[in-house]
Amino acid sequence: MTDHGGPNDPVSPPKAEFAFPGPLRDQLVGAILEGDKTTMTALLLEYERAHEPLPAVGARFVLVNSEDRPVAVLEVTNVRLARLVEVDLAHVRDEGEINLHQSREAHEDFCHSQEMRTELRDPAFIVDDTTQVVLERFRVVERIDP
Repeated sequence: MTDHGGPNDPVSPPKAEFAFPGPLRDQLVGAILEGDKTTMTALLLEYERAHEPLPAVGARFVLVNSEDRPVAVLEVTNVRLARLVEVDLAHVRDEGEINLHQSREAHEDFCHSQEMRTELRDPAFIVDDTTQVVLERFRVVERIDP
């Protein structure tokens, strides 16, 4: 869910794009800015298909809203790989979910959406217990006024 920016902008941190532009992204960005969301779960497959390296601890990203406007700078504080079934309650709560069931349902709905299947170039993509995910923890290091 990240974009590493263009080749003409080597100094700027890459973009952090949560979900797709629209209500869900706006909700997630709001939760991050309020401090209610400090973790994220992404498919390892997203990184592989985009030929992107996994984020490293200390890496910084510019969080953008649905209008592609920068709203904050995020710093990665922890990254780990896990199978979807191994995602723990602490991660889920810091992601803004109430429980493991709600989190799993929300991630399945998102991953099985037409937008995500198009992004992954796999119209039949499904997640299951063995799906590899990237669990990332981050903090807001700077808010950017619009």
